[in-house]
Amino acid sequence: MNKKIFIWMEFVLLFFGIPLLIYLDKEFIHPIMIILPALLFIFLVLRRTTDFTWKELVRWKVPKAVVVKNLLILAGCTLLTLGYVLFFDRENLFNLPRANPWIYVAMCLFYPIFSAFGQEIIYRTFLCRRYSRIFPKGWHFVVVSGITFSFLHIVYYDPVSMILTFIGGLYFARVYQLTRSVLFTSVLHGLFGIMFFGVGMGQYFWLDIPI
Repeated sequence: MNKKIFIWMEFVLLFFGIPLLIYLDKEFIHPIMIILPALLFIFLVLRRTTDFTWKELVRWKVPKAVVVKNLLILAGCTLLTLGYVLFFDRENLFNLPRANPWIYVAMCLFYPIFSAFGQEIIYRTFLCRRYSRIFPKGWHFVVVSGITFSFLHIVYYDPVSMILTFIGGLYFARVYQLTRSVLFTSVLHGLFGIMFFGVGMGQYFWLDIPI
């Protein structure tokens, strides 16, 4: 089989087939449970087919100006999101912290490490390095990352989560493209997640959220 065709088949199966299977069968597996086995497969593929090293996972080397710029973007998005919930969905304002503050604290601690970091490895590092053969241009990577990251969230059965994660996927992909730091991108992803769950939009990203 032509190697390029195989890469295409692998890409479609991993980034569209698996989320679609979970979407069609709610009892198949909880979405969070696919991250660890997916990461094990990804690390194996990266080590065998690229010059990937473990140091990439902890590399920072991000200029201070870039950090400040993205923190300002986070602050602006926080104000916009807070304003939206306040004026259009007030009953959910701070819903998780109000209903289960300790669960929210635990989420703040574990989400960035066990969810955001894994997702960034899959949808930024792996996607960029593994599929550059079929998506050779820089903008290809950004668009494909946004689409696949959004499609993953089909498992939450809400178009709002897909719209938000498409925008977020484009943003995180561009940040990764500019910095080549999966750690920095993961920190941003984690902070955005904490913000969304905090202000009252976590129900779009958590099945059976305890609120």
